[in-house]
Amino acid sequence: MTNEGRAAIWFLAPALTVICVFFLLPVAAGFVLSVTDFDIYALADVRNIRFVGFGNYEALSKSPVFWAALRNTLIFAILAGPLTVIASLGSALLLNAKLSPLKPLFRTIFFAPVVTTLVAVAIVWRYMFHPRFGLLNTVLGWFGVEAIDWLGDPRYALPAIAILAIWKNFGYNMIIFVAGLQSIPDDLYEAARIDGAGALRQFRHITLPMLGPTFLFVGIITAIGYLQLFAEPYVMTPEGGPLNSTLSVVMLMYREGFRWWTLGYAAAIAAVLFVIIVATSLIQLRLRRKEA
Repeated sequence: MTNEGRAAIWFLAPALTVICVFFLLPVAAGFVLSVTDFDIYALADVRNIRFVGFGNYEALSKSPVFWAALRNTLIFAILAGPLTVIASLGSALLLNAKLSPLKPLFRTIFFAPVVTTLVAVAIVWRYMFHPRFGLLNTVLGWFGVEAIDWLGDPRYALPAIAILAIWKNFGYNMIIFVAGLQSIPDDLYEAARIDGAGALRQFRHITLPMLGPTFLFVGIITAIGYLQLFAEPYVMTPEGGPLNSTLSVVMLMYREGFRWWTLGYAAAIAAVLFVIIVATSLIQLRLRRKEA
């Protein structure tokens, strides 16, 4: 091995050690835990642990609560994910436009939700969704729309949480899109204008294709974040109500693991979610390769 190779190993060793200790080992331990009946009794004496094989996964497949939580999580990710990306791209285009005096103002307004505390924001939005005194219903009342029980009606609870999540998270992706827009050479737009292309054709044939890698990155991190939905419904609709309409996979995992102390069952839920997240990321990577 060359001196450069040895130096590279020494430089990479600390980071690789941290990844192994804090990511790879916990993931492996979680999969091992998922094939046991590890519970509160095993915490007192590890000899109480029993190997159950795929028993936890079989119980999951027969649990209507798990399927409800999985359905809610997927619906939330499918609903809020694309809307977040669209809001992020739209705000990035606005910031990238020639609005020099207003750019600092818009940048602050759009990015402010990202740096706010999620729990505090969720509490504020819970009052905004109040059926009688909430700001949203007050505004709707001005247009003759009857009050909606946003967090008490199973039809509206999950969309209400999606509205909060979109508002809270689009600013982070916006910064990434701004960086992607600024990396597109101005020569391409100048050539398109000379050829008579309007703003819409420039956006379709230059901006969108050149933002392909940015869309991939934003899509993956947004999907990963939304598939791990927890804090928003936990604060706004305790217990995942009404009628489990906002119960997410992570909330169910938390309930089983840290309320009922069935940690092996909770680890199985985490393993299923891990596989779903990896599969979602691989699908997006595969679609991006086909487009390229």
